[in-house]
Order: sequence, then structure tokens, then C-alpha cells
Amino acid sequence: MKKYFRSIALTVPVVAGLAFVSFRQDDRLFEIARNLDIYATLFKELNAYYVDEINPNQLIKSSIDNMLRTLDPYTVYYAEDDIEDYMTMTTGKYNGIGAMVNSSDGKHLVMMVYEDTPAQKAGLQLGDEIVKINGVDLSTREDFDTGKLLKGQTQTSVTLSIKRYGLVKPLEITLNRDIVKVTNVPYYGMIGDGVGYIDLKDFTANASREVRNAFQELKGKGMKSLVLDLRDNPGGLLNMAIDISNIFITTGQEVVSTKGKVTEWNKTYVAENPALDIEIPLVVLTNNRSASAAEIVAGVMQDYDRGVLIGQRTYGKGLVQTTRDLSFNTKMKITTAKYYIPSGRCIQAIDYSHRNDDGSVGKVPDSLMTAFKTRNGRPVYDGGGILPDIVLEKESFSPLATALGRNRLFFDYAVKYRFEHPTIKPAKEFHLTDAEYNAFAKWLSDKEYDYTTQVERDLNDLEASAKKEKSIDVISDQLKALRSKLSHSKDNDLQIGKTEIKRILESEIIKHYYLEKGMREASFAEDKVVKEALTLLKDTNRYNEILKGKKN
Repeated sequence: MKKYFRSIALTVPVVAGLAFVSFRQDDRLFEIARNLDIYATLFKELNAYYVDEINPNQLIKSSIDNMLRTLDPYTVYYAEDDIEDYMTMTTGKYNGIGAMVNSSDGKHLVMMVYEDTPAQKAGLQLGDEIVKINGVDLSTREDFDTGKLLKGQTQTSVTLSIKRYGLVKPLEITLNRDIVKVTNVPYYGMIGDGVGYIDLKDFTANASREVRNAFQELKGKGMKSLVLDLRDNPGGLLNMAIDISNIFITTGQEVVSTKGKVTEWNKTYVAENPALDIEIPLVVLTNNRSASAAEIVAGVMQDYDRGVLIGQRTYGKGLVQTTRDLSFNTKMKITTAKYYIPSGRCIQAIDYSHRNDDGSVGKVPDSLMTAFKTRNGRPVYDGGGILPDIVLEKESFSPLATALGRNRLFFDYAVKYRFEHPTIKPAKEFHLTDAEYNAFAKWLSDKEYDYTTQVERDLNDLEASAKKEKSIDVISDQLKALRSKLSHSKDNDLQIGKTEIKRILESEIIKHYYLEKGMREASFAEDKVVKEALTLLKDTNRYNEILKGKKN
């Protein structure tokens, strides 16, 4: 392999040298050819004389990744080994078993099982530890991807040896791999009197069909208004954003336009199909992880005053990527344009084209944002994502809850709970008793986790300021007394934060029985953003006044 690659490396500078002569009159192409020549020569010398054997694939991949990292996070190179991951991202399908496995600390735990997949049909459970795959002991393998071992051609079998909580001997489960479809709409249903709900989590190739099917089914169940949830949706295919927007706006209306360096690629996209419903009251939910295609849909609804947006400001990704085929079955996803929604605004929030001296990038400053108007004349702004019509503070978790989640203690207890309770009530009805919560608190007594409360952080800041200002001696005794009084007790904090901790634990337990759908179904009663949407949809006057720009 080394001899073969060395012969290739020796030929590359010749090709580059010919390009060097051809493009001498064009300064830019001259610089490109010159640097390619330098790169090829450098790699030839490195391959020939470096003290240790080098892996050319790995080294080139690293150099490409680092080069692209100086541009933006969305211009990405896919080596041949990564093409399956790329196809999963765009099509929402892959050949495998349908389970999400987390590998850390030498353990390979099943963290999620997807519905109607080989993993679910074979009885794989959350918390199962995979110790062998087809007889290969994973403890003897280093630097490998468990997911790739589980994937494979449809109808090929894979045998897993797993450790399950409460069982002494490992289980052996044989599964037949199949086409696993990652659904774009993990949940939809009626969540109030005449109120439908569609949770859209991705924009892969079937997103529009899934949303349309969900919409029509809900209409058949008497839906009079709709909540479209785009929270935590990272986006995806542009054509899916156009088709989904088209569900709510009439044929011929502009959805999005793209503008980039290659002017012949610039295009304005319009709604080409009949809308499913242009009158139904619509609320769109967003947060700071709603990005790209999700922002197009949300922005189109806002620009046409077609629906009310509730939640937090969106991520602000106004960039379009195009996939280009490269040699040897590799690909590059490259940022080729910015997109503009109907009001004329581009919501790109980060300026990757003008980096700071240290290589960092910054947000577009408010002073440079331009005002645009919706169809009804409401002011909206570019350069900062999309600001909802009703802004709600994002839910934050206490330091205690964060620490328990970070240390996987909610998850581990849910594994234990499921072993001890073969069945539970339906997701909407399940609640822990006080005795069960106290049992959880007792179980935590010998577990390792720690956290710093906000008061403790404030005291640390005060102490640091006092030291900086040379006044620490004056308040030292008072600080010690305060620390003694305010030092947190885990037992006390578990009781003080009982409502929050209990709710999170209940959600985790529900997930272990009813998977993602059950967890979502159970969340509505406590979801403040959904509750605000339901309240608004009951108040027709307020809904209409917001869209007219009168109040919110």
C-alpha cells in the first residue's frame, strides 16, 4: 500500500505543475495551482521520510476537515466510509436494527429503541448493555464504531450478547437487519378540544408526506386549529421546507429565494401545489435549536401572517448547502448560497465570512440588522434568527436536576424501575407516588454526583471580587458563615426540588415503557409552550390581533 501510494504522490506534482503553467495568467488560479503543488510535494516527502508509518486516508481526511473548518460548520467532506451516514441524513433510512447505542466508559448501552424496528420486535430494552456482536467481545475492541457493526445489508442477521439489569446470565438475541425509517414526525394527535398537534423533528425526504398525512388524519378527527412543533428541529432538505410551507399557503406564493456566487444557481421557489388549508388557525413552536429548513417554514408562516410563532428565537442559519460528488465515491456538502424568506430578510445570525483575528466568529450586531415587514405590515428583522410573536423563556433545570441527568442517574433508575414493575399505567396517567419518589431519593444516597447551586456560585463570585479589590480580609468571616449556612444538602435539595425531579424521573420511566411517543404524549400537561399555544387558540380575538400587529 505504501509503495502504491508513493507512486501516486510522485505523479501528482506533475499534474499540478501542468496546471501551474496553464493558469499562470490568472492570479487566483495561479495561487490555487501553486499551493496544490506545494501540498502534493509536502505529502510525498512526509510519506517517504516520516519516522513512523502514516495512514494516508486518515491524514488526508484530517487535513480536509481542518481546511473546511475555517469556512463554516456546514461545509463538510464525506469519505467513502461516511456515505451511509450521509444517506441516512438525507433519506431518513438505513439498514440496521433500529436502536441508538451510546458507547462510553467501556460500556455500550442501548439508549433508545425505535418503534416497528427489528430491535423492538426482538425485545431489546433501554439499558441493555451490548457485550458481544456476532461473538466479538467488545471489551477487546478499541477505536471502533458500534453503530457500524450493527448496520448491514437487509435481512442479514446479527447476534447480540447483552447484559440486562436483574439477570445473572447474559442474553443472546438474534435480529434480522432491515430498512429502518427514521420518522420525521415522531408524534401527532389531538391535544385539546379541536386542536391538532404535529411534532416535526426533521426534514428528510419523506417529511412533507408525513406532515400531509398527519394533517389530513387530524382533520378527519375534527381538527379546527393546529400546533406545529418545530422545536429542536435542525432542518434538512430545502425542497421539504418548500412543500411543507405549501400546505398552508396558496399556489404561486413565494416561499424562499437563494442567492450565491454562482448566479445561474440563484432561484426563487414558489408554492407549486394546492394548499391543504389556508384558513385553519396555526401556531408554530420554535426554540434556539430550530434551524435551517425549520426556520424557513416558521419564517414563511410569520412573513405571510399565516400563523403565530411562540417560543424562543431560532438558531439563525440562513445558509444553503449543495452536495457535490467527488471522485472515489466521496462527497462534499458545500455552502453555496444564502436563503431569503418572503419578506426579503435573511435570518443568518453568524457571520462566517468575516472572522476575528483569533479565528472566532461573532453574531450579527443589532446595529446592522435591517427591518422588513410582513404582509400585514408587522416589523421583522434579518440577521438574528426568527423572533417569535410570543416569546417565552426557555425552561431551565436546577443544578441538582442537571447533575442527575449528566451522571445518567435518571436513566439508570428507570432501568431498575422497569425490571421491578413489568407494567405501568398509560403514559398520560402515570405518576410516581410519594413513597416511590422517596425510594429514588434513598437509592441516590450512595451515588456519586455533585453540583453547585446558584447561591454558591454567587458567593464564589463575591469572594473572587473581594480578593481582586483587596477587601477579602474585611468580609472573610461573613463569607465563611454564609457558606456554612447555605452549603447545600443533597437530601434537602431533593425534597425542595421534588416537583421538578419527580417530573423528569416520570418522563424517563415512561420512555422505557412507551418509547418516544409515550414520553411526548405525557409531556403536554407540563409543557409551558404548548399550554400557551392552547390558551391562544382559545382566544380568537387575541390570535387575530397578533397577526394584525396590534398586540401580543
